[in-house]
Formats: sequence, structure tokens, C-alpha cells
Amino acid sequence: MVRVEDLALTEIHRPLYRQNDQGKVAALMQSIRDVGLQEPIEILEVEGRYYGFSGCHRYEACSRLGHQTIRCRIRRATPAVLRMHLA
Repeated sequence: MVRVEDLALTEIHRPLYRQNDQGKVAALMQSIRDVGLQEPIEILEVEGRYYGFSGCHRYEACSRLGHQTIRCRIRRATPAVLRMHLA
């Protein structure tokens, strides 16, 4: 089951480093200012903790804009699924 809700940026763990395209982040920041975030980021919930592996440009854009929360599509997962994402 998937649910959509706003999560505090500080609650989302991003365990894998990703190099963001700064031009794309800047364009997303302008779009979010103009029309808001249109597509939630994908989050895994494992044992009550939230992990983000995609949506890194949207996450950074919202963070730079000073947003406290971000709209997320949250899917519960097992620790085994989390380990696969970390491999």
C-alpha cells in the first residue's frame, strides 16, 4: 500500500550521495516557486524511518527554497528491501 503525505525534510534519510545537476535544481526551484511541487518524491518507510533514493533534485530544490516539508509517496518496505537499495 502506498500513501501520499508531507514529511519534514529532516525526517528523510538520504543514505546514498548523488551529484545533482545544479541547472536542473535551479529550474525546479523556479517551477516550485511558480506552481508548487507537482510530483511527490518516492520514499521507503522501514521500521518507522524514512529513506529517499530518488527525487534528489526535487528534494534539494525544496530544501534550498527553505521548505520544511515535501510531498512524498511513501511505501512500506522490509529491512531486506532497504539493503537491496543500499547495495
